[in-house]
Amino acid sequence: MSTIDVNADLGEGFGVWTLGDDDALLGVITSANVACGFHAGDPSTMRRVCAGAVENGVAIGAQVSYRDLAGFGRRFVDVAPGELTDDVLYQLAALDGIARAGGGRVRYLKPHGALYNAVVTHEAQAKALVEAVTAYDRELPVLGLPGSVFLRKAEAAGLRTVAEGFADRGYTPEGTLVPRRSPGALVHDPRVVAERAVRMAAEGVVVAVDGTAVDVAVDSICVHGDTPGAVELARGVRTALEAAGLEISAFVA
Repeated sequence: MSTIDVNADLGEGFGVWTLGDDDALLGVITSANVACGFHAGDPSTMRRVCAGAVENGVAIGAQVSYRDLAGFGRRFVDVAPGELTDDVLYQLAALDGIARAGGGRVRYLKPHGALYNAVVTHEAQAKALVEAVTAYDRELPVLGLPGSVFLRKAEAAGLRTVAEGFADRGYTPEGTLVPRRSPGALVHDPRVVAERAVRMAAEGVVVAVDGTAVDVAVDSICVHGDTPGAVELARGVRTALEAAGLEISAFVA
């Protein structure tokens, strides 16, 4: 039986502001991308989500970002590579320390938002991310877009790379994500989201916004935690994957 991971972005509230239903999603997903305080999240939120992940047997991932709370990490920042490496190390170490205090640990790293999209092609920032991971823990896998510069550089550095697909995001014919401000960026229909997840997991194919089929062999499927109806979407994705004969399991033991 083939296996597939289901991940979601969690811990994206800040202080008294909440975003998404972390507790419900932890009962559905197998890997949690936890905000580390730079685009969202705070120490108390990080600790609560990590504790919930440990309780539910969900793998904890550090979702690192540009230093951009006001923009939710969705604005490109032309940060110097050395500074970006330091920022990523800071976030990674902070979340790992909190996770360990609750009986867990960070099991992988995934960039967030604009940083995720930037390192698809941005050589210097992709290299900065890889340098942060190798400096912290060479055994830490990294999650990213198939074919990205980030995953290529990570693989060249000896890191384990994990290819990710997005069930609720639109794709360009080139296999990149449609920018959020463009038409077709988000997929809202639960049935369509579930069907896309199954096809990506079982066939390694996704239909782009122009109707073309794009090859996207993936090991993990993401459902965004801040999407309206995210819990229902995630449940629908998991149910559809299991009905297709796929075993739902984290990509890290």
